[in-house]
Amino acid sequence: MKEFDWDAVVIGGGFFGAYLSILLKHRAKSVVLLEREAALLQRASYNNQARVHAGYHYPRSLMTAVRSRVNFPRFVRDFSECIKSDFQKYYAVARTGSKVSAAQYRLFMERVGAPLRPAPESIRRLFNFQMIEEVFSAHEVAFDAAILRKIMEQRLVSHEIPVELGIVVESVIRAADGRLRIECRGAETFSVTANWVFNCTYSEINRVHRCSGLPLIPLKHEMTELALVAPPSELKNISITVMCGPFFSLMPFPDRDLWTLSHVRYTPHHYWHDLPGSDYRDAYEHMRHSRKTSNAPLMIRDAARYVPCMAKCRHSDSLWEIKTVLPQSELDDGRPILFHRSAHLPNLVTIMGGKLDNVYDLPEDLDRLGLCTRR
Repeated sequence: MKEFDWDAVVIGGGFFGAYLSILLKHRAKSVVLLEREAALLQRASYNNQARVHAGYHYPRSLMTAVRSRVNFPRFVRDFSECIKSDFQKYYAVARTGSKVSAAQYRLFMERVGAPLRPAPESIRRLFNFQMIEEVFSAHEVAFDAAILRKIMEQRLVSHEIPVELGIVVESVIRAADGRLRIECRGAETFSVTANWVFNCTYSEINRVHRCSGLPLIPLKHEMTELALVAPPSELKNISITVMCGPFFSLMPFPDRDLWTLSHVRYTPHHYWHDLPGSDYRDAYEHMRHSRKTSNAPLMIRDAARYVPCMAKCRHSDSLWEIKTVLPQSELDDGRPILFHRSAHLPNLVTIMGGKLDNVYDLPEDLDRLGLCTRR
């Protein structure tokens, strides 16, 4: 790094950190992005179900569903190069165990402007209607995570934002002049001074807080597995989600030419909480040392109870990641953005989004900090 004095430093080179860096370049004189991996968008931005949400996934959270509905066309337009839409999407509601009925699901989607149509008979025949109440046709798309990474890399270059890879932030402290000093470790140790620091490290948010002597933010972490499968011929170009409880979802994963299979019961292998005053568990280290025994056979077996041909899925690989959510999300499965300004270091801001399209909430949040777009 040729320059060690910045207006804004962003820690974390996932999609959120990269997008935020570009927003900040229009509001600050100089911006640098620090990422501990060898490339951008390597962790949670890649190891997820690659779904661009259109509201259908959140029938118990009005705000999340409405925001997804509003942001969906914008994300598809802004990142059109990475969008995959050559598949049909179907949402089914289970007869038992679902937290919403088919009638409730239909009414909720009507109210948020997410159109549903009855699934055609050829699709309905794929389902076991002893287990399924109704099946709906919807419109959703997926994104290619590798192409999304290239898009963000190109945009960072075009905005002349330096990206420093292989950098671990050890702490953020108040400097003698009242600004913030970021202690970093890469090939060597060094310090960076900044007016503003934005912590976008997702599952590592509290590592930065702990190392900086700050209180932990209440968060829930899950060690998760997304099974990568080859679906049977009956499900060629068909995506299925069974709502709304301990059920499953099958989505394309374009970068690997496979499909992700997730299951509410079997995708999370175990979980823990960060709580103020509690011992901290480093998510990176935890995942590195955790035993990874796949639950894919259990996912496939249970999914086949609802869609019998799912029994012919072939498990190819799995994506392992730490999924981090706000504890209040457990109540309604909502995915609000976390935008937390430290009381101890007011110019340290922690940001975590539960969905990619949460980035569209960032400009308003930055305006409230006084970081308005430069004229």
